[in-house]
Amino acid sequence: MPTAPKKRKSPAESTRLPVGDQSAPERSLKDRAGRVLKRLYETYPDAHCALDYTTPLDLYVATVLSAQCTDERVNKVTPSLFRDCRRPEDYLSLGTEGLEERIRSTGFFRAKTKNILGGCQKIITDFDGELPRSIGELITIPGCGRKTANVILGNAYGITGITVDTHVGRISRRLGLTELKDPVKVEGALQRLFPEPQWTQLSHTVIAHGRAVCDARRPLCGECPVRRMCPSADEV
Repeated sequence: MPTAPKKRKSPAESTRLPVGDQSAPERSLKDRAGRVLKRLYETYPDAHCALDYTTPLDLYVATVLSAQCTDERVNKVTPSLFRDCRRPEDYLSLGTEGLEERIRSTGFFRAKTKNILGGCQKIITDFDGELPRSIGELITIPGCGRKTANVILGNAYGITGITVDTHVGRISRRLGLTELKDPVKVEGALQRLFPEPQWTQLSHTVIAHGRAVCDARRPLCGECPVRRMCPSADEV
């Protein structure tokens, strides 16, 4: 009697990008970066993922929905959606029109529906119905770039990664931690400055600072806990 094929398991994979040797100026920057992060940790001790989820699949869907939408709005849409859709097959059973109607208020709902349904189909076809634990495999899923992959790995699987959203990119440049604008390059620059175990939490902390104080247009420099360490203070 033939044996059933073993269920495929996706190997865990580090999210670290290639880096070179550190120069003396970079070591000095690393010291300052550590002091900045310590102060931000003290200011935002409860920083965490603002998207509500229970499973890795929930988090994938919530992150897709969060594009060009507030986390608060996403969290209003997802409770009933997550209750009804526990597996990738459940999303596919809604069909395009059914899912579009459920997520319409998050904006760009047609593109998001296409990504979610395409992603769920790929999860079923290529990954035995479960989100993989490898960044290389996650980024092959529709709607899942490195940012989303790092969100999933860091929060659902405990595999550390730096999530470079608009807040993290903006604040990293204002603090003089990097001059780079490409999110992947910013991620690599921050990996050089901070210990790997801190990567996921530093993302939450910097995002919290961006939302509370370091606004894109009107940063509240007078209220900033790291003002004295910020080369851009009062210049934005």
